[in-house]
Amino acid sequence: MKHIRNFSIIAHIDHGKSTLADRMIQLCNQISVREFKDQLLDNMDIERERGITIKSQTICLPYTAKDGKIYELNLVDTPGHVDFSYEVSRALSSCEGALLLVDAAQGVEAQTLANLYLAMENNLEIIPVINKIDLPSAEPEKVALQIEDDLGLDGDHIQLCSAKTGQGVDNILEAIVSFLPPPKGNPDSELQALIFDAHYDSFRGTIISCRIINGTIKAGETIKFMSNEASYKVEEVGLFRGIGKEAQKQLSAGQIGYILAGIKTISDTRPGDTITHKDRPCAKALDGFKPMQQVVFSSLYPISTDDYENLATAIEKLQLNDAALTFQKDSSVALGFGFRCGFLGLLHLEVIQERLEREFDISLILTVPSVKYNFYLNDDSMVEVDNPAHFPDPAKVSRVEEPYIKATILMPEKYMGVVMALCMERRGENTHYHYPTPGRIELTCELPLAEVIYDFYDKLKSATQGYGSFDYALYDYRKSDLVKLDILVNGELVDALSQLVHRANSRARGLHACEQLQNEIPRQMFKIAIQAAIGGTIVARTTISALRKDVIAKCYGGDISRKRKLLEKQKAGKKRMKTVGNVEIPQKAFLAVLKSEQ
Repeated sequence: MKHIRNFSIIAHIDHGKSTLADRMIQLCNQISVREFKDQLLDNMDIERERGITIKSQTICLPYTAKDGKIYELNLVDTPGHVDFSYEVSRALSSCEGALLLVDAAQGVEAQTLANLYLAMENNLEIIPVINKIDLPSAEPEKVALQIEDDLGLDGDHIQLCSAKTGQGVDNILEAIVSFLPPPKGNPDSELQALIFDAHYDSFRGTIISCRIINGTIKAGETIKFMSNEASYKVEEVGLFRGIGKEAQKQLSAGQIGYILAGIKTISDTRPGDTITHKDRPCAKALDGFKPMQQVVFSSLYPISTDDYENLATAIEKLQLNDAALTFQKDSSVALGFGFRCGFLGLLHLEVIQERLEREFDISLILTVPSVKYNFYLNDDSMVEVDNPAHFPDPAKVSRVEEPYIKATILMPEKYMGVVMALCMERRGENTHYHYPTPGRIELTCELPLAEVIYDFYDKLKSATQGYGSFDYALYDYRKSDLVKLDILVNGELVDALSQLVHRANSRARGLHACEQLQNEIPRQMFKIAIQAAIGGTIVARTTISALRKDVIAKCYGGDISRKRKLLEKQKAGKKRMKTVGNVEIPQKAFLAVLKSEQ
């Protein structure tokens, strides 16, 4: 155990975590030149296309240190985006130390602070690393001062490197061996293993990623899960190496590896659960992870109703791999049966939708995302509503409370004015600011969550030319004036497009939805009215004009009464068509309503 080091790489988005992991893998000769590719640990198509890390990935690296001893380094690469912070917190629970990466050109940013606090909560030893020192705009001395002053970390331990060129990466590996503590635990006591991730393989069942806290596990032994007492026989244990898995005789205390036990029942495996031996169980389960607070709720419906069973299985398999996703059954008049899902943000929602469509080949329709509101009724009872379909009768509601967040925005001081204006426009309150370092401002502001989930991050990035960084945490619930905005197409209510909005924004939101639908719904032979309504009051309307069929093309002369007769006949036909005409709303129209106003 003295020669094992478990560590994670944490940082703000785009500060070079995956690139540093690549260089470490190459330095440890863990993969051949032919098999190597950039962002090696990002093995999902979406990750490679978008250039972001979505899943934390583990790899075991054998490293020969300068003292001649061989160390086993278990590296866990983590995402940087705030929507995947639960991945980071789960990864950190299986480590003793962390490398905190800071970009030499950008300096300390909001998510750097958030991830540092996560690591401190887990009592991890932290090595600060300044990356991208090869950039022309790099200012390592200035960033080193920020790390000492803003983060309060020891300046003597700061490592300098360029993950792109490989400069200084060998010093980081030496620092990991020297400064990070080896894992604690007793290989001879009862087995205690913490599940921190899992994924489903259609041939071998659930593959569990776990950290062995105490004890030893071998193939052929019978294990049980402490949360549900389910027991299985272990087929294989091993370590994550390179781009594959390497079977081992056993895994013992301090190691991070995988367990295969032919688990076909997906619901038996839960991240945060404890694995122990069936015949020699441990005294108590490990603490596990605190459940994550979902902030955005949306319903997913299959386009083809035959896909409902497949969608149910797909979401269950995806939840194994993404513990932050929650779901329950839901139904809609317009779209049939589906699932109401909880997400950590809009990017999380987008990624889940894409993974369902790619990995499981299911076409989906999403409803307008909303947050969870508290409705207090006249009889003093309280109902939580995250779905516009469950909106209570306004006559019975005494007050409504909506969730607020505490947002931390770090930016150069010249953007102060535009960012303040953006926060005020989004109903921001209690704005405070201070200067952590000369020329940079840290702004804290309390904002309604519903105003942030749509396009706040994009607008902030545009306003600050990409230099502003943003992080948030749920703060409290406050009184609000909410209304339910319904969308009517040709006089028919489309319940999947209903949304809960603040009364002050209701007309703007309604008009935006109507305009987007007007652009997406194809024209028919009759006029289509698209209306936004609050109760019985229409607040916005657009009209899709009818297609004109040239019925008098064949009348090339003769009496005018012939033409008039044909036009009257067409007019009567259009009128009848309007009374029975059914409008089909295409799938992209549902997504268009979610797109932000330009």
